[in-house]
Amino acid sequence: MLQSKAKMSLARRGFVAGLGACVAAPAVHAAGLGTTDMIVADPRSGIAIFGFDAVAYFVEGRARAGDPDHEAVWSGVAWRFCSEANRVAFLRNPEVFAPAFGGYDAEAVSRGTPVDSDPTVYLIEDGRLLLFRSVEARQRWLATDLRAAADTAWPGMRRLLQP
Repeated sequence: MLQSKAKMSLARRGFVAGLGACVAAPAVHAAGLGTTDMIVADPRSGIAIFGFDAVAYFVEGRARAGDPDHEAVWSGVAWRFCSEANRVAFLRNPEVFAPAFGGYDAEAVSRGTPVDSDPTVYLIEDGRLLLFRSVEARQRWLATDLRAAADTAWPGMRRLLQP
């Protein structure tokens, strides 16, 4: 059942496609990457977390679209950054900056379901970047203690999402 939900999640990625308008057209080399479902990526370009800069959440305190001129490949997908400094910081320690749960909605992960996130709805909690599909999902996460459930569910989900 989880595998079919993962496939449904891939089909639902289009709801965030409008966010891609603020990100330049995908680089030609990014389209050729062997993407993985372990990290939420734009289905058209293959860019991780729909082209948003994973470092900007930490250093600027906001969601910010990355620039194709500052791109790097990590964990099988291309990532974009607002600056060369952010790209270098990410490559030095990607586990610190990459979103928890591969960028899937943290609240849904706590229920064992991989659901794409909206990279503009986020939370930095205990040094981890968490992405959510909606403001309501983030509110549910904050209102209840779902972290342990998500941390427990993620390893099993990860195995199903691997190519």
